[in-house]
Amino acid sequence: MLRLQSYLQDKWVSGAGTPRQLVNPATEAVIAETTTKGLDYAAALAYARDVGGPALRSMTFAERGALLKAMSRALYEKREELLSLSTACNGATRGDSKFDVDGAMGTLSAYARIGAELGDGRHLIDGEADRLSSGARYVGQHVRVPRPGVAVQINAFNFPAWGTFEKIAPAFLAGVPVLTKPATATAPLTYRMIQIIVAADILPPGALSFVAGSAGDLLDHLGPQDLIAFTGSADTAAVLRSGAGVRERSVRMNVEADSLNAAVLAPDVAPNDPVWHAFVRAVMTDMRQKTGQKCTAIRRVFIPRDRVDDVVESLKAEMAQIVVGDPSLKEVTMGPVATASQLRDCREGIAFLAEQADILAGGADPVAGVGVDGGKGYFVAPTLLLARDAASADRVHHREVFGPVVTLLPYDGQAETASALVALG
Repeated sequence: MLRLQSYLQDKWVSGAGTPRQLVNPATEAVIAETTTKGLDYAAALAYARDVGGPALRSMTFAERGALLKAMSRALYEKREELLSLSTACNGATRGDSKFDVDGAMGTLSAYARIGAELGDGRHLIDGEADRLSSGARYVGQHVRVPRPGVAVQINAFNFPAWGTFEKIAPAFLAGVPVLTKPATATAPLTYRMIQIIVAADILPPGALSFVAGSAGDLLDHLGPQDLIAFTGSADTAAVLRSGAGVRERSVRMNVEADSLNAAVLAPDVAPNDPVWHAFVRAVMTDMRQKTGQKCTAIRRVFIPRDRVDDVVESLKAEMAQIVVGDPSLKEVTMGPVATASQLRDCREGIAFLAEQADILAGGADPVAGVGVDGGKGYFVAPTLLLARDAASADRVHHREVFGPVVTLLPYDGQAETASALVALG
């Protein structure tokens, strides 16, 4: 079992107090424990600003890019270990784990190439110089330079690898130190990746800090040169925006939050057309991949009313091939949702949607996962619903069930009709 620690002030330290236990979502076996009680967040942020920031700002873009490239290589050397850990802590199949872990390494490599292309500069010229007077004596030139603050990056549970490093990479390239805080439930994967990078001695002291567990009063210590990057629910984002740092001290904040994505099948697409098969594959991939726990996943599917039977037949045939169970088994194609609270939310969400839609397959009932002892695991059946009326199905248009759940919404007429319905979300 891992004992998650926080990387603060250039060393690994443990918080005091009763730790929180983290579990494998397929077996519910405890795999890690963590706490942040007693950590000095003000000191951590000061260390990042005073030590990590100047070190990164002294480097050229090319040198910062080289750091990112070295980070990607260090992680790649431990790729198999990271894929296994992803399965254990996130309930991801090997394919889904590759999606996350390889996505992280690929993002680091992509920004490394950008750094190499930017070369030996430390700032960027923004636009052309402007004359500020009638003569040529006074001109103005916008220049982009690193902010002398720290980026606090708060990430979602569903992509503990990719979600973390897609934020770290541009911050480092811009010369800004990072304090990263993954969602606690799936933090073991992020922890191990940060630990690998620290052990490889790639980064200057203070450039990267890691927190596993509650944020406590972390955000209370941010100032006008600091930044918050958040991925998660819109409700949580609203709470963070109401904090004193954002309201009173002009802390910049960027949010990636909920969405209710849709797919539209055009009226002129017939069964067995190549577009039909692409449509079915896209819907099924988003239902199965990461157990539907993607902010980009298709939730609402608008289909011509005269194609309902054909679409249902095609989707149900594909759904019958999904094997739900322990994602460490080769025959399993979809693992559990990540946490007990996610399981509860999915079941409640399916029941909520079922007030305005009929369940055609799956549902909210408990599911026995393949290869798992009875009653264990946070498994949800892949679920297909059919809305009774697309225009008035306000629950479908306003509630995202973050799991393997798709609702079909029949429409009449041309694609423009479907476009208007999509906009209800």
